[in-house]
Amino acid sequence: MVEIAITGTGIVSALGTDCTVFHRRMQAGDTAIKASPWAGEVEGRDAWQAVVEDFDPADWMDRRIEEGTDLFAQFTLAAAAQAVRQADMGEMDPLRTAVVNGTSIGGVRAVMKAQYALDKDGPGAVPRKTQIQIWPNMAAAQVAMRYGLHGPSLTVTTACASSLDAIGTAARLLERGDADVAIAGGSEGGISLAGGGRDGDFVPVLFHTANVYGMEAPSPDPNRAMLPFDVKRSGIVVGEGAAMVVLERADHARARGASILGYLRGYGSLADGFHPSSPEPTGIWEARAMELALADADMAPEDIDALLAHATGTPKGDTAEIRAINKVHGGRGLAVSGIKGHIGHSGAASGAMAMITGLLGMDEDRFSYIANTDEPDPEADFEIVHGQPKDLRYRTLQVNAFGFGGQNASVVLTRD
Repeated sequence: MVEIAITGTGIVSALGTDCTVFHRRMQAGDTAIKASPWAGEVEGRDAWQAVVEDFDPADWMDRRIEEGTDLFAQFTLAAAAQAVRQADMGEMDPLRTAVVNGTSIGGVRAVMKAQYALDKDGPGAVPRKTQIQIWPNMAAAQVAMRYGLHGPSLTVTTACASSLDAIGTAARLLERGDADVAIAGGSEGGISLAGGGRDGDFVPVLFHTANVYGMEAPSPDPNRAMLPFDVKRSGIVVGEGAAMVVLERADHARARGASILGYLRGYGSLADGFHPSSPEPTGIWEARAMELALADADMAPEDIDALLAHATGTPKGDTAEIRAINKVHGGRGLAVSGIKGHIGHSGAASGAMAMITGLLGMDEDRFSYIANTDEPDPEADFEIVHGQPKDLRYRTLQVNAFGFGGQNASVVLTRD
């Protein structure tokens, strides 16, 4: 059996562009949900988002790369650079290093801005590099170009399950012997500019789409706008960012004396096959994805010490996941939390972000909690950790990520 070690992590988030800062702020109860940069564009509703505010592309790339990439790819480059630096990789073998990135919308922001420029000022105003900014594979491609890599370079697009599916796909490449090292994760950057500000009178259509589809919470209070697993939950807050990890065959990591942060033990993924945006109500297929991850890890449910749920704060989505967790882990007081009350729903990046804070919490024997939730859904046959972090020695962790289209993914991590 091939062991997969995690040796590096990197993040760009609404709670900071540093994994330690991100984790500490989450443990401290900070939330990044604020009035949208475009809140003035609407009347009759409150507009909340969780945008990245401290990101400057110039800190991570030269001007030429910045001009040729959409924000989602810039986020990926920054998170990958952090992960590679922490892994202390030195010079990576270009033929034995893979890149697998997940994204749900890719360079949609570049398309929106180009269309706006065309409508406002004509063809001459369309940015010259729009064509290479829009492709979803450009984040992975830019990472490969940054490090001169010639191994597999793949892009996974499975909505909000994308980063876990990317990490699981990368692990399969390592297990199969196609690579020794993989840089993997997910990114989303469609709602804001770098820095979270406005660009003249440009308003991205994505600012409105979640609301018109009925996904957003109608709360007048940003601290009540996203309430995962709460009986009062009413919808999501859109977020953004990127999270990347370095995976290695454990024998490779040990041979070079790497510091191992944890191990990816199991991965499960399947299709709900039910509806474009609503999960199958009983949670049967989400439960099946979790069971596949456990089977891949050669573990029983009782071997899991804690779980970080997808937990989007939507009435239907949370109900299905609660039922899925009940089916797999119910009746034994398992500690369950989630990250989206702190940072909104960062789409394709959310699963990998949860992995990172989960790994850091293992080192501290302290498990993150769901921000703002104060009335846990009584249907949950497990402990919903809320109010404050939980002192907990956990050495095994399951992480869920479920996406539109019925994309269900789950992974199992261990510290040792």
